Amino acid sequence: MSRRTITTMCPMNCHPTLCGMKVTLEGDELVSIEGNEDHPDSQGFLCMRGNAAHEIVGNPARILHPLIRVARGRDEWHRASWEEAMDLIATRMDAAGAQRVGFWQGHGNAVNDYHIGLKRGLVERFANLWGAQTWNPAMICWGLGGFGFGITGILETTTKEDISACSDLVILWGANSASQANTTKHIAAARQRGARIVCIDVRRTEMMALAHEKILIRPGTDAALALAMMQVIIAEGLVDDAFIAAHTEGFDELAAHVADLTPDWAAAETGVAAEVIAALARDYATRKPGVIIAGGSSLHKGGNTWAAARAISCLPALVGNLGKPGTGFGPRHGARSHGAGVNDISAADRRPPGRYIPNQMEAIIAGLEDGAINLFLSFGSNVLSCFPDANRMRAALAKTDLVVLYDLFMSQSAREVADVILPSTIWLEELGAKATNTHVYLSDRALPIAGEARPLHRVMLDLGARLGVDDIYPWADEEAALNAVLDHPATGRVTVASLRENGGMAAFRISPHAYPTHEYPTPSGKVEFASDRAGAMGLPRLPTWVAAEGDYPLSLAQGRTWAHFHGFYDHARALPSLAAKEPQPQLWLSPGDASARRVGDGDPIRMFNERGTFTAAARVTRQMPDGAVWIHDGWPGLNALTDGAAVLPEAALDAFPFSVGQSNYGAWVEVARA
Repeated sequence: MSRRTITTMCPMNCHPTLCGMKVTLEGDELVSIEGNEDHPDSQGFLCMRGNAAHEIVGNPARILHPLIRVARGRDEWHRASWEEAMDLIATRMDAAGAQRVGFWQGHGNAVNDYHIGLKRGLVERFANLWGAQTWNPAMICWGLGGFGFGITGILETTTKEDISACSDLVILWGANSASQANTTKHIAAARQRGARIVCIDVRRTEMMALAHEKILIRPGTDAALALAMMQVIIAEGLVDDAFIAAHTEGFDELAAHVADLTPDWAAAETGVAAEVIAALARDYATRKPGVIIAGGSSLHKGGNTWAAARAISCLPALVGNLGKPGTGFGPRHGARSHGAGVNDISAADRRPPGRYIPNQMEAIIAGLEDGAINLFLSFGSNVLSCFPDANRMRAALAKTDLVVLYDLFMSQSAREVADVILPSTIWLEELGAKATNTHVYLSDRALPIAGEARPLHRVMLDLGARLGVDDIYPWADEEAALNAVLDHPATGRVTVASLRENGGMAAFRISPHAYPTHEYPTPSGKVEFASDRAGAMGLPRLPTWVAAEGDYPLSLAQGRTWAHFHGFYDHARALPSLAAKEPQPQLWLSPGDASARRVGDGDPIRMFNERGTFTAAARVTRQMPDGAVWIHDGWPGLNALTDGAAVLPEAALDAFPFSVGQSNYGAWVEVARA
């Protein structure tokens, strides 16, 4: 039996780090998965998550046939046929009516087409054509940060290759190598070339090993640091007058606004010494070209929300660090390079009139609670691990008539709230494509579909046939559907066939640095220090910071580790190598905070607040400052503690193509020995 090798992409979705794989097969059997050394982004690299991906194939815990719960409240399941499961779902959907059915999807539905959006678009297409509720999942992740950057007018990002070649200063602001692995080697190359590297974070991260300067900041105070940097730059005349005159609006208002927000003021709020703040501001203003790499998700939770991105995004325009090589903002979760793009198949223009629940997490929960949503379908999302105030979300889902999950493995949501589970295909059983900031990559089909799993388009077609929804999938097959999405000037109108002929890749037609034409996506077409658009939404016109306060003494911060990414694969518990690497949640806390609570390293602890309790093991470390604790996100039960309050008014929710209705996600907690 002859061996063959195909190229694909890692199914972990660590955007902007997306890595290439070579899959070797013998017949229909997997032989090996390796990093693809010919992949321009990852160059053969796979982290421990990628190296664990082979454990998805043939995993005994994988769901391979439809399941229907015998009765709510009981962990008993009936093995069903697809016909039985789909008849049940469609009958309940029809009885509820389109507008009382909600479609929710997550990263797990995009493991084979992240940043291409074929499957996301297909779910939205069904909802739009039928008239059901649907929401954009960016709200659980990077949407609030995107809102802050967008209000200022800086959404495009500079490529990592441009940073390694051109930047003389790199500020890593809440960005860590666990989420930016492929960027890390470019930062190292910039450092070797002579660039200065500064790392700002709430703990001493892995990325700090590369930094010349390491700045620890209190969680939720990043906007205060940025405002004080602006004060120094303006007060000391370090601004780029020509850039400000040509490409910005509201400078005089900003200057007056920050006049009293000195480093001494910010030091008291952030825990960063005044002299460090002033030196950082001078360095950023004078060491050019400079780039900021901002965190994509955890930076915008809790006290920061969108205010951190709004304030940080004003810095490049003050000193003229935009529109030139080595400037602007580096790769960021959810962001694109100048010129990148693909086609949208969601048929949003065909959505019938109706009362639709907006893209806001709190509104979704309220809709579940009051019966506006009576049936909830979740595709590739562990909804209880990604929504805040998870106890409230669990209770809200219990009020529905039916909860349906389409996934690979049992998860917290599957065990606790699902009524029907539909088995999904894995990435090697599908044809797909993913995009980084610079390239489109083919994820070719490698294996036959296992068991009774079905690809998403089959599920949508089956529902459409039962409910009389036409034009759900107007393409002959998966290749034609993918071609429809890729047929865009930015890709050079590539096809699946041309990608295969070119080793599975095609370069986007982009600028390596953002905003080369200085056309900014704001009402004025300029970078807006003062935003009338924000004012019209009922939000501050200028970047601001308000201290977050809680009834408990410790501020909870979240992030990533190398062994974990969101709630994938039953929180990585289904993959033995990752489960062994992190067998239990660890809460990082400082020696001072641990001593005050008589907690030792490794002790079992409980973290609690007014919303709930979470148990973990203590990791007592000098890598944490006093007053803050840190844990990687996504652990089952963790979001019982986080705040589900809406951050933005409804008037702000449609400002950008992506959704921004993220909840606060913050938590003030206390810790005690379990």
